[in-house]
Amino acid sequence: MATTRIMPLHIGKGRTESRAISDIIDYVANPQKTDNGKLITGYGCDSRTADAEFLLAKRQYIAATGRVRGADDVIAYHVRQSFKPGEITPEEANRLGVEFAKRFTKDNHAFVVCTHIDKSHVHNHIIWSAVNADCDRKFRNFWGSTRAVRRLSDTICIENGLSIVEDPKPHGKSYNK
Repeated sequence: MATTRIMPLHIGKGRTESRAISDIIDYVANPQKTDNGKLITGYGCDSRTADAEFLLAKRQYIAATGRVRGADDVIAYHVRQSFKPGEITPEEANRLGVEFAKRFTKDNHAFVVCTHIDKSHVHNHIIWSAVNADCDRKFRNFWGSTRAVRRLSDTICIENGLSIVEDPKPHGKSYNK
C-alpha cells in the first residue's frame, strides 16, 4: 500500500541554491537511514555529487535557453513513496523507486532514489533534477501531477503484487478554495 507525495524544491528563505539542494540530498542520503548508503541509487548522476550535478545542469539550461527565473524557481522535485509495513524489502522498494522515477521522468532527468529503513514502514525519497538531460527543458509541476504520481506508483505496486490505497482521501485544498 504505497502512499505518495510530490514536493517542488525551491531555494527558500535565507538559503542559497547550492545550500537548498545539498540540504535535501544530505537528508535523504543519510547513511543511518539508508543502511550505510547501500540503499541509494543514482541515475544519470553520481548520487554522491548529485547536488552539484543538478546545479550544473541548471546553469547549462540557462546558458542554452536564456531563461532565468527568480527565487521561486524550482531546482528539483522530491517524491516520497511509503510502503505498508512488512510488505516489501528495502532492496525491492529501492528498485520500485528507480522504476517509478524512470517512468515518471521518461528516462530524461537525472535522479537519486534513497530508501529509508529508519521507521516501521520502508519509504523512498526520490529527488530528480528539474532540468532534463539535454539541458534544454525543465519539468514543470502540472495540474494533476499529484494524481499522476499516485496513479503511476499504484500501477507499479499492482504490477509487483503489492497493495494500494483503495479510496485515497484528498489532502490540501482546490484552487477555488
